[in-house]
Amino acid sequence: MLLVEDDPQLLTMLEVLLTEEGYQVDTAADGQRGLHLGLTRDYDVVLLDRGLPAIDGLDLLTRLRVRGIVTPVLVLSALGNPADRVAGLDAGAEDYLSKPFDVDELLARLRALRRRHLDAARSLPVPGGRLELDTRYVSRDGAEAVRLSERECDLLGTLAARPGQVFTRTQLLGLVFDAAESEVVVDTYVHYLRRKLGRKIVDTVRGRGYQLGRAR
Repeated sequence: MLLVEDDPQLLTMLEVLLTEEGYQVDTAADGQRGLHLGLTRDYDVVLLDRGLPAIDGLDLLTRLRVRGIVTPVLVLSALGNPADRVAGLDAGAEDYLSKPFDVDELLARLRALRRRHLDAARSLPVPGGRLELDTRYVSRDGAEAVRLSERECDLLGTLAARPGQVFTRTQLLGLVFDAAESEVVVDTYVHYLRRKLGRKIVDTVRGRGYQLGRAR
């Protein structure tokens, strides 16, 4: 979990509470740090304050969504009137809870968000269809499903989990393959995916690396 909260006492209290509930918690006390963590690490859920220094909470959320980060977000804020809740949901939050809050209700909402995220994460949209991670099949509109190898599935799943992110070969080598292998293995498996699913499945970003193909 990513916890972004600028009140030091509340941040400490929530970190202890959530750790006791079994979460592994990364914390940020301002929007800039929260944005960096949200863009560079994977989380099951984000708990986000609105009134943050450096970058406002809703601005942070918008930036995450624009970059393709789909992790569910619960906004926790002292701004609790209907217009504030609507603004939070319109910015991309899945849930919104006003301060002061009931601890049991907060934990229940987080559990619900995490369940929905983990269920959805087993099936990821890709150009022309969906990747089913459990079976390693790509179902395609109007065409026969394609079975991937374990490494092909891991590579495509990594790209599909963050569709707006460009991954360098070094990053993909560390995330999907054995770091001791040559980066050429990344190019090889991109070729395999394109051979099975078409060239549009993975985009090459010249001088940077690869990203999930964009729907055309």
